[in-house]
Amino acid sequence: MDPERRRRWLFFLLSIGLGLALGLYYGWVVRPVRYVDTTPDTLRQDYKTDFVLMVAEAWEATQDLDLARRYLALLGGTPTEQVTRAIDYAVQVGYGPQDLHRLRTLLQALRTATPEVAP
Repeated sequence: MDPERRRRWLFFLLSIGLGLALGLYYGWVVRPVRYVDTTPDTLRQDYKTDFVLMVAEAWEATQDLDLARRYLALLGGTPTEQVTRAIDYAVQVGYGPQDLHRLRTLLQALRTATPEVAP
C-alpha cells in the first residue's frame, strides 16, 4: 500500500473514531436523556410485572382491594388485564412459585369482587 493511500485510511479511521467519541460524549454527558414525570404505563413489561407483584404483596398484607385497583390502574387497561399479563410474563421468565401464587390470588380476588362505583 502506498503512503498516500495509507494516510487517507488513517485519516478516515481517526475521523470515524473522533466522531463516535464526540457523539457519545455529547449524548451521555452534555445532553443525556432525562425522563421527567413519566407514568408507570411507560414501563417495560418486566418492570410492570414487578410493579404488579409489589401490588399483590401489598394487597396480601392489607387486603385493601380498592387500593390495589388504584395502583394497577396506573398501568393502563383494567386491573385484571394487567395482572393476567404479569402472570403470563412471570411464567415465561420463571418467577418463583410464591410470587406466582400471590399474583394468581390477587387475580382471583379481582375477578370475584364487585368493583365499587364512584359516587
